Amino acid sequence: MNIKRVDNSSRNKSQKFIMRNCLRKIIHSFILLLVIAFEAAGFEKPVIFPIPLKVEITGGNIILNNKTLIVVPEDRSEANLLITELLLAEFGNKFRIPISIIKTNELPNNQKIILIGTLDNPLVKTYCEKNSLTKKVKELGEEGYVLLVNDNGIVVAAKTDKGALYGFQSFRQLLKKENNVVILPKIRIEDKPHLAFRAIRLFMPGRDNIPFFKRFVRDLMAKYKFNTVVLEFNANMWLESHPEFNVGTLGFAEELDLSRRGRPSGLHNEYQNSSHHDNADGEILEKSEVADLVKYIRKFNIEIIPEIPSLTHAYYLLFGHKDLAEIPNIEYPDTYCPLKPENYKNYFEILDEYIEVIKPKIIHIGHDEWRMEKDLCELCRGKDYGELFADDINKIHSYLSKKGIKTAIWGDHLLESVREKDHRVWKTNTGYEYKIPGGLTQGQVKQLIPKDILIFNWFWGSTKDKGTGNDVQIADLGFEQVYGNLRPDIIKWNERAKINGLLGGSPSSWAGTTETNLGKDLMFDFLACANLLWSEHYQTPEQVAYTSQALMPLIKEEMSGKISPSKQGLPISFVDLEANFNSTLKSGIDSIDVSKLLKGKISANSKIFNLASSEKRAAVVYSLNDNSKTKGLKGITINKNIGSLLFLHAVANEGFNTKAYKKIYNFDDTAELLGWYEIVYEDGFIATIPIRYGINILDWNVHERIAHKLKGKSKYAQNKYAYEAEAVSVSGSDNKEPITFFAYEWENLRHGELIKEVNLKAVKYKKGHGNAIILLAISTVDIKLAEDAKKVKRVNKKIKLKK
Repeated sequence: MNIKRVDNSSRNKSQKFIMRNCLRKIIHSFILLLVIAFEAAGFEKPVIFPIPLKVEITGGNIILNNKTLIVVPEDRSEANLLITELLLAEFGNKFRIPISIIKTNELPNNQKIILIGTLDNPLVKTYCEKNSLTKKVKELGEEGYVLLVNDNGIVVAAKTDKGALYGFQSFRQLLKKENNVVILPKIRIEDKPHLAFRAIRLFMPGRDNIPFFKRFVRDLMAKYKFNTVVLEFNANMWLESHPEFNVGTLGFAEELDLSRRGRPSGLHNEYQNSSHHDNADGEILEKSEVADLVKYIRKFNIEIIPEIPSLTHAYYLLFGHKDLAEIPNIEYPDTYCPLKPENYKNYFEILDEYIEVIKPKIIHIGHDEWRMEKDLCELCRGKDYGELFADDINKIHSYLSKKGIKTAIWGDHLLESVREKDHRVWKTNTGYEYKIPGGLTQGQVKQLIPKDILIFNWFWGSTKDKGTGNDVQIADLGFEQVYGNLRPDIIKWNERAKINGLLGGSPSSWAGTTETNLGKDLMFDFLACANLLWSEHYQTPEQVAYTSQALMPLIKEEMSGKISPSKQGLPISFVDLEANFNSTLKSGIDSIDVSKLLKGKISANSKIFNLASSEKRAAVVYSLNDNSKTKGLKGITINKNIGSLLFLHAVANEGFNTKAYKKIYNFDDTAELLGWYEIVYEDGFIATIPIRYGINILDWNVHERIAHKLKGKSKYAQNKYAYEAEAVSVSGSDNKEPITFFAYEWENLRHGELIKEVNLKAVKYKKGHGNAIILLAISTVDIKLAEDAKKVKRVNKKIKLKK
């Protein structure tokens, strides 16, 4: 990143030259602190993410308050109205500051302003002309912007509405509340995207998860500068032409969930395609609901690519039409026969209904993982399966082309290096051996597959040299491509980003679109890929792991749509835990170098704790095969009516956290349950708080584990961040091997009910050497009850009467 500190003093040229040289090393370190975060210092929040193209720090801060003006032209565009709306929400919801709006065609003098817009905005145009910015703004292109923060306020200038919205997203990341005022640094940013296609691939949300999905679009996708969402639809919208597909979809989801299956299987236990029955949470949305989602998404300059699978992953197309399947005599067929014309009649009728509602520029038609047994279908037996595949694509491509719609596919079957020549031989656990279709020959791809199809390359990591290879083949065949299932561990990124026809990429979710699923599984991927796709300044997976954990408290707040009690200015008290402490942390599974542990008060943003200084330092519960250690602690006294409880805890060893799609019928238990807190109320009611790895807790040496190339049970395990907790160094910022605990806030939803005590329990460990939950501190976020306020008034009144 090109970043420098601007010298605004009146020193002569030689003094400036000397000062620049003196500051060079300091600035290099400042870059890391500003954007990447020092690995040695722990988990530091970046100022702006993805990393901007060029940043100049001019020194000092400015304060925004209710006297700051949002300046808009008298004749506002729809895009300007959106940004004004977002500004009001940002200051009102998050900071509780009412910002005023002024409509004018002249820039006000001697007032602090916020001005955001394009060169078509007369106020922005005037400002840019006066400050010689017009040329620079145009040079930054369709999605670029200039952001200035100085004593006069904030200006975001862009060539287009897209650029203005991206500039706003960077501006909102600069805002910080301190001592009840909003401050942001004086800064100049010039920014534009590295790659044009920046997508996230998701299942369509179910009805109850639509509010979360909208927050995800606004506060993650738009904020971190994605511009495309690929949404799988199947038959999860009510279809006038084929209601049988909708009814079949509902029954399919119910059957698999009730039978605790992730997918069906063939007659001999053949491996069928993943079912995706949790798309839209197994529900059917109204067309009006889908249309509303489409409108909302596009409001943020995010384009929609509907994924409507064909040929493969086609369960939904065969509900009520098993006779059209490649293999009809199985429980749930997943592949249709490409030689039965009725399949195309049905599919095109579905396409028409989606096209009418969504009006897409591109439709993704699937075509990955052609896994059914070859030569069982009487019509297909003996045919060239490469030609069958190509003919199927051409029928659909031709249909969409006539409507002016581009086709996208998963590209695995275009390469024999991925799918092998002609066929692959698979064997079931029953011993049954069978052939599945292989890849097309290069000759078939060159002659039969239209080159205007966009290829989603999800097989970029399967090359023998563990680098470029398959993606180069796709480029050499004449296709444009994007990296599907993009992950932060993609190697040779800077080299691959220059491949001819590479447009960008898309990390993917393959489970229900819920806050928990995306939160626990994919925030690291989303953030890392946002930087890969937007920024020219590469970050390693290790660097992004530190960044993502630092951003997690804010992301959790925005994804949930709730501000936690600890951030509402309420007083915080410390719970005396010393009577419950049972470990010195000096030996055994829970051993830590206690000489490094801090003592006394520490804080993690709005959360405050008091670390003990006694010989025993923690309350620990153990999950061990050996029953000699306690599996529970009882009676941590609270005796308060509170807003929330703050726990500072960690686990001794790395736990497991697998992707949600590993257990579709029980997403939660893909994150290891380590134990739980019992919240005991005065009336005897007990609420439980599950302690789950990767949700609200991680291992205390996570910093070192990340620093050593993310070592763990799996190279790509979900072990890099805790979605609902904040990383806190409890060993000081100067420690080269920091001890990290996690601050988790649990909100008390039984308002007005007194909490008597807290118990801590561990699960029965089933395998391995065991684990331990280490609790260092608890704090309470206190509230002022109306009854208490009345008591205070009565006491004050008595005092006045006595006087």
